[in-house]
Amino acid sequence: MFNIDQIIKAMQSDPNTKRTAMTGAAGLAAGMLLSGGKPTKMLGNAARLGAMAAVGGLAYKAWQSYQEKQSSNSSMPGEDAFIPAPGNEAAQEELGKTLVRAMIAAAKADGRIDAEEKEAIFERLKAMPLSAEEKAWVFDELSAPLDINAVVARADTPEHAAEIYAASLVAITADTPAEQAYLQALAAKLRLEPALITEIHKAAGEKAPQAAPTPPQPWAYTPSNSNV
Repeated sequence: MFNIDQIIKAMQSDPNTKRTAMTGAAGLAAGMLLSGGKPTKMLGNAARLGAMAAVGGLAYKAWQSYQEKQSSNSSMPGEDAFIPAPGNEAAQEELGKTLVRAMIAAAKADGRIDAEEKEAIFERLKAMPLSAEEKAWVFDELSAPLDINAVVARADTPEHAAEIYAASLVAITADTPAEQAYLQALAAKLRLEPALITEIHKAAGEKAPQAAPTPPQPWAYTPSNSNV
């Protein structure tokens, strides 16, 4: 099973700092869900699914707020649209890879993962209880050039698109022009409505983007054929 929590922990620049590179955001998202007034199945899975449930919970909470403010009668997706069922390990692993890939790409946006930081991450990964395959996968992702299209290609549903954006947002501080430009480009390519982007920022405790992008025309599902 792909261990997203151990990988994110290895990529944290400073585990004692709330929002350095690659924060898990588990406490943040769980708090947002609890503030909704009633427990959910996602909270029950949070202890086992960790950061993946945290990001899914953040996106789910933002989507709820977004839907409540819309005049349309469109139905609210269930929690399973954001977090795969506990027994579906293949789907959990695929989503975990997708979110880690999004976090790594976001951290590359302003060149913050330089050769020195990459080496530090590699050293931390060596000490983690991860398989050789998991370590190799992270090495490859860290070493590859920034490719926003590869990140976007993993968004096979609107819910996963929202999670990819949420994961990217919590991985960085978004306080540089390069990071802000990256998030704007990501939102546009993911075809996320500006109002939903605002809710994701609010759920993450971040300011809304100054200039929300105008999304392209209706969502076009592009399921990924990659199992990597």
